[in-house]
Amino acid sequence: MDWMKTVKAVLVAALGVLSSWLGELAVPVYMLVAVNLIDYMTGIAAAHRRGQKISSYTGINGIAKKVCMWLLIAVGSVLDWLLSYAGAALGFELHLPLLIATLTAVWLICNEVISILENIGDIGVPLPGFLTKIVEGLKSKLEDSTEPEPKGE
Repeated sequence: MDWMKTVKAVLVAALGVLSSWLGELAVPVYMLVAVNLIDYMTGIAAAHRRGQKISSYTGINGIAKKVCMWLLIAVGSVLDWLLSYAGAALGFELHLPLLIATLTAVWLICNEVISILENIGDIGVPLPGFLTKIVEGLKSKLEDSTEPEPKGE
């Protein structure tokens, strides 16, 4: 049983170091990892239910997409740092730490929640009407926010 205490201590220490390093981004990043795992599992179940073939290629491709989501947050952090650095170089301080990274994480979490609900619906679990309306509204807002503005004539 001593090995269990050692494993627990190592996990707690690792999460403590990671949380300290992530700072304000810890909660959104942990939430993203949680919804990534749920989406992956419900996606496999939904694919099986739809009769789609599950292969190692599609599994690895799904994992690669999830890793790229985490990389997007890292890119947002770099942009936040560059904005802060540029502001300091110009003589003013920006008081929006990790704004781009946090917005990116929230956007990704919303997309994952939409995917989870679609997967659950495909599995055959009925979704409550209010939840369906919220998801449809959220999905349309996300799609509208990611489409480029039409150019004026």
